[in-house]
Amino acid sequence: MERIAYLQCPTGIAGDMFLGALVSAGVPLEYIENGLKGLNLSSEYQLKEEKVLRQGQSAVKIHVDLIHHHHHHRHLADIENLIISANLSAIATTNSLAIFRQLAEAEGKVHGISPQKVHFHEVGAIDALVDIVGTCLGLDYLNIQKLYCSPLPTGGGTIKAAHGKLSVPVPAVLELLQTRQTPLYSNGIDKELVTPTGAAIATTLVTKFGQPPQMSLIKIGRGAGSQDLEIPNILQLWIGESKQSDNLEEIAVLETQIDDTNPQVFGYLLEELLKIGAKDVFTQPVGMKKNRQGILLTVICDVDKIDICETIIFRETTTIGIRRQIQQRSILAREIVTVKTKYGDIRVKVAKKDDEIVNIQPEYEDCAMIARKSNIPLNLIALEAQKNAQH
Repeated sequence: MERIAYLQCPTGIAGDMFLGALVSAGVPLEYIENGLKGLNLSSEYQLKEEKVLRQGQSAVKIHVDLIHHHHHHRHLADIENLIISANLSAIATTNSLAIFRQLAEAEGKVHGISPQKVHFHEVGAIDALVDIVGTCLGLDYLNIQKLYCSPLPTGGGTIKAAHGKLSVPVPAVLELLQTRQTPLYSNGIDKELVTPTGAAIATTLVTKFGQPPQMSLIKIGRGAGSQDLEIPNILQLWIGESKQSDNLEEIAVLETQIDDTNPQVFGYLLEELLKIGAKDVFTQPVGMKKNRQGILLTVICDVDKIDICETIIFRETTTIGIRRQIQQRSILAREIVTVKTKYGDIRVKVAKKDDEIVNIQPEYEDCAMIARKSNIPLNLIALEAQKNAQH
């Protein structure tokens, strides 16, 4: 089964909170320290673990204490060289580089410069390296294969930063959150709840934001934030195994009703959507306002095909809005096989459940081609193909 984890973030996310949750969940701090030694920065900081209470609940607080208090203004290339030279595992190296790249791109957009010219000062330097690389080491140690995350609280108020006083969420955090269209809400706490480092980790590594996935819960890690708040300032890491079966998949359902497009367009539209990988496309007649007759267009596609499917719908029709839902559907294992019949070779789609055949569907084009050539009814050819496929 797949090892997955869910971040529950009622008071936001920061790099040190994530580290604390990982240590609380069973990652030895010594393991993280040994992995970080490859960065050759051990003389510049100390890493400490502390068990604390937040509103009466126990959690682990990780302290990254700088020994030298001057800031090293490292650029992205400097950070990347440190990580590449650190002799980390392949997955920890890849994830660490991806997070810093995400962070540099967000900071670059805010300041109007390229990611390569970003100075990692208050968002980077030593503490961000420890938090990001340490988090990637911890996730690798726990063999987390997919990471999910709750919606994030916006926070509020202002903070002091290198560029003066900034409103919360700070600009870099907003840039990061919009890259994933991260679901946000206000919990009424006017503090910085999501840090740039925390936002970079989440938006880079999280598979999906929202409700917890189906899972068998194995353990819970609790990482503490620095402040005491009105609610427990704790990031919870739920670790478990995925209960999603092999015959369950996640799909997107796109819908829009249209009453002012030439109906002939829909034939072309269906072909274009299927050509780029939509799983199914269909239309239904509907009655709309002012008794106008319209067409309800429904498209079923993989989640990663949402943008391209919507682009085609907007381009080819007059609609100005498309609804989307993310759903799960049960599917049968299926394969295409070629069967020999007295009429010729015909491809059939064979669907199985638990290795038992439950459905056989001959390919229409193969049957139609033989029917036209031999002047034999199409249904007889299809029945012959079904019969032969069962043996």
